[in-house]
Amino acid sequence: MWNLKNKYALITGGTKGIGKATVMEFLELGAEVLFTARDETEVRALEKELKAKKYKVSGLVADVTKPEDRNKINSFIEGNWKKLNILVNNAGTNIRKPARSYTEAEFRKVTEVNLIAPFELSRKMNPWLAASGSASIINVASSAAMQDVGTGVPYAMSKAGLLQQTRSLASEWAEEDIRVNAVSPWFTKTPLTDGYLDQPEKLEAILRRTPMKRVAEAKEMASVIAFLAMEKSSYITGQNIVVDGGMSINAL
Repeated sequence: MWNLKNKYALITGGTKGIGKATVMEFLELGAEVLFTARDETEVRALEKELKAKKYKVSGLVADVTKPEDRNKINSFIEGNWKKLNILVNNAGTNIRKPARSYTEAEFRKVTEVNLIAPFELSRKMNPWLAASGSASIINVASSAAMQDVGTGVPYAMSKAGLLQQTRSLASEWAEEDIRVNAVSPWFTKTPLTDGYLDQPEKLEAILRRTPMKRVAEAKEMASVIAFLAMEKSSYITGQNIVVDGGMSINAL
């Protein structure tokens, strides 16, 4: 059972960072994967690379904030799988600035990607998840959902909302044998954090707060996501697994 054989998985934001690491982890564990991203060049390049390794994988160019693209994802599953075992709501974005500096369009964009899109996609995928007989949704949240870590208010509040979405859907959909959990990373090496972590004073502050004295690798998040997708975690739902190198317990 320490594998994902015969499982069908949808991973959003699958061409970079934690999403790409999760795609790789799932494929290595035997799942068949559909990953999405907005950049067609990146989607096609990764799909070609993975298919050359004989993995069962498909890439779809899709923006999960758009209803027509969520319909495109639905059409793929209807035409190919007829069920879905795992949904990883990983696609996310951020704009870092002081609260008063955001335009309405900017904070709405962050909220749409990080909070509204996972809810809408989860609802869209519900019939396929229920049809699988045993399904798992994993939402990629953030340490910023639980305390201020300087990521900006819209990001923090959207990820906090994602945690409550996780708990509420877990309770509502348990009767359909759909588990819903979240993973909350601390700073992880991804394209989204590269510019931030390249600043020595920022990195020093992060490492000072983190008992393990390093930032995470994307694959370290992917392994926790994979566990929550497995039958081995069959009695875990509505939970948030904090993967932060001990940051949240380090009071001094």
